[in-house]
Amino acid sequence: MIVRDVIPTPENSSNFHAVTESATTAGTTLDNLKAAVCGETGASAKYAACAVKADEEGFAQAAKLFRAASAAEQIHIGMEAALIAELEEGYERPTADEVVVEATDLNLIGAAQGEIYETADMYPTFINKAIEEGNAKAVRVFTRAKLAESVHAEKYMEAYNNLDAVDNDDYFLCPICGYIEKGDNFEKCPICGCAADKFQRF
Repeated sequence: MIVRDVIPTPENSSNFHAVTESATTAGTTLDNLKAAVCGETGASAKYAACAVKADEEGFAQAAKLFRAASAAEQIHIGMEAALIAELEEGYERPTADEVVVEATDLNLIGAAQGEIYETADMYPTFINKAIEEGNAKAVRVFTRAKLAESVHAEKYMEAYNNLDAVDNDDYFLCPICGYIEKGDNFEKCPICGCAADKFQRF
């Protein structure tokens, strides 16, 4: 993802449309925040399990990506749950269902598909509802998650395509928005502007 002169927002970006045949039913922004937390909780747990499977199969770099993505989803959960807590007293975060994983190549494809759904369907739908309701905080949180998920999908496909031709690059996780960079040749996060030296290495 190329760093722009401005922080990406729905107003200054061209890739915020929801797919025509959306599979997402929008509720209120509060409902949507809860749905997002549920989805991200399941994704984080699944990616953690996929990392273990990748290590077992000898795909260490794929395992690093899955661990970085699992941690990224926890960042999204934290952002979203904090907003829920502002709107609803006593909110308790959900727990993940039991996780089933497959072979690493299939796990990478499945993860990419999930991230594409979030970036092209779920989050744009939630962003539109938050804009309609005038909830600027939710728009920002959903926007950061949406943009990060698109990059996660890209990284998963890259890992899938190069599963048998890996390099030595590590993955770096933005602690603010969950963006993932492969390799250390970058200066800041293209989504939120966080400096590279604040990123977590995997």
